[in-house]
Amino acid sequence: MIADAVAGLVRELIFALTRFLVGGHARWRGCGPEPVQRIYFANHASHLDTIILCAALPVTLRRTTHPVAAADYWGRNALSRFIALKVLRAVLVERGGSRDPLAPLRDVLESGESLIIFPEGTRRNEALPAPFKSGLHHLARDFPAVQLVPVYLANLARAYPKGATLPAPISCVANFGTPITLAEGEDKQAFLARAHDAVCVMAEGAASTGVPA
Repeated sequence: MIADAVAGLVRELIFALTRFLVGGHARWRGCGPEPVQRIYFANHASHLDTIILCAALPVTLRRTTHPVAAADYWGRNALSRFIALKVLRAVLVERGGSRDPLAPLRDVLESGESLIIFPEGTRRNEALPAPFKSGLHHLARDFPAVQLVPVYLANLARAYPKGATLPAPISCVANFGTPITLAEGEDKQAFLARAHDAVCVMAEGAASTGVPA
């Protein structure tokens, strides 16, 4: 279809521009780019987060990995909706609606494909993430066979903070950590704290390799 061809061209252009401006390279520290079903969960500091994380994945993984995005932002007009759904292959969720916001995420996981989520639920201009909301725990409980991979996106708060018009030429890196699992009998708050710590550890690792957090 013409729309799919256009989406493919726009996708490659966006990723090429992203790499040129801010890098968006991957550092696989605790796992490799393996063709297994995963939930990548990352800190959320910028509207570039989704693009950086998608660009960091190999093409073979990118085709079956869907970022989760807010419908009130990415669905606000025809262009942004096209970029979200066709270019990034995102799953749009309604915030504050009557429908279960996790329903479309469960649909993706039930189909055998992967997700990118930002458990904080909103962006913030800080190096470390805010406490995680409960969605990650619910997905981990309902899909125990899916790998949960922590990701720390370094420098996004500096490269493209809230209110910025254009990104600054600051190198951004997606750091992939060691997968975690929901332990038997582990309660929600303990799991979310451990998942949060797994991302923060990746921030410390980024700083130790010379990439400012």
